[in-house]
Parts: sequence; C-alpha cells; structure tokens
Amino acid sequence: MARWLLAALTATSIACGAPAPTLAGTDLGSGPAPGFTLTDGRTAAPLALSSLRGKVVVISFLYTRCPDICPLTAEHFRVTQDALAEDADDVVFLAVSTDPANDSPEAVQEFSRDHRLDDNWHYLIGSRPQLSSVWSAYGIVATPDPDAPTITHTDAVYLIDRQGRERVLLRTDALDESLLHDLRILLGEKS
Repeated sequence: MARWLLAALTATSIACGAPAPTLAGTDLGSGPAPGFTLTDGRTAAPLALSSLRGKVVVISFLYTRCPDICPLTAEHFRVTQDALAEDADDVVFLAVSTDPANDSPEAVQEFSRDHRLDDNWHYLIGSRPQLSSVWSAYGIVATPDPDAPTITHTDAVYLIDRQGRERVLLRTDALDESLLHDLRILLGEKS
C-alpha cells in the first residue's frame, strides 16, 4: 500500500512539474499591445482594442482587393474559428485595413461575406493618418503599387492575450500549423 501511495505521489509531482507548452510563433514577451480605436467597416461603429480585454485577440493587416495572401489569411481565420468550437467566443479576429482608399464599408462587407466571417470578426477601416499610426505601432509598412491595384504590406499576425499584452507574432505562411496551437495556449492561461 505504501508503494502505491509513493507511486501516486511521484506521478502527481511529475505531472505538476511539466513544462508549460511552447508557443509556435515568435514569442513577444508580454508588453502591452499598442492601443487604437478604428471604425468597424461592417457596422460603422468605433472599436477600441482596449474594449476587447478578457478575450484573446488576433490582429492582421489586410486589404479587400488583395488577390492572394489576404483571402488566404481570412480563410485560415474561418477554419480556426470552426476548429475552436466552443472556445471561439473567447477569440476576436481583427483585420486592420492597409488600403484606406479602397476598403470601403461595402468592400469590407463583401470581403467578410465571401469568407464567411461574421461572429467575433471586425474589419477595421479609417483615414490614412489613423491607419498609419496603427501600422507604425505594429511595425507594418503598407505601400500602394503605382502600376497595379495592389498594396505591398508587411506580413504579420499578432496574438494579444486576455490582459491586452502582445504575446505572439505569426507569419501568414505558418497560420495553418501555428495559429490554432498558439490560440489554445493563450486561451488556457489563467486571466
């Protein structure tokens, strides 16, 4: 009987001492995420990042006329929402426009509808100065191509934890392997 108790205590102490899961994306530590308020292109309502405290937030930088990476990113978000199942309500996905001249409310609504993004999804628009300040705070460069209807912009997806801290930086080419993994880790952390 004593051996059984000793074995049980040993197993418990090993389980309790297990290392915390490792984030797949670039770990940004836990500094406060730069705050901003922009307009939700779907609802025309202002949305402040600070209003999302208590949720895990995914911030991306997209434009509605993008022919390749932005639609793929949106599809990753929808698939991730589906995979999160009951945890999906605790994650908010934000797209910050990189094309203030063309990301109109109508374009945003069409983009959102085309990618079946509705719940916990906000596509944020604003004037070039408003958006530029957010781009700068997150290290994003967005440059219109003078010869094509495209915007060259930094490839970055940020994960913000429930306390409003920058935690993870992902690249869009790793979203299918890393996004769900890292969201589950952040969702599992105590508030």
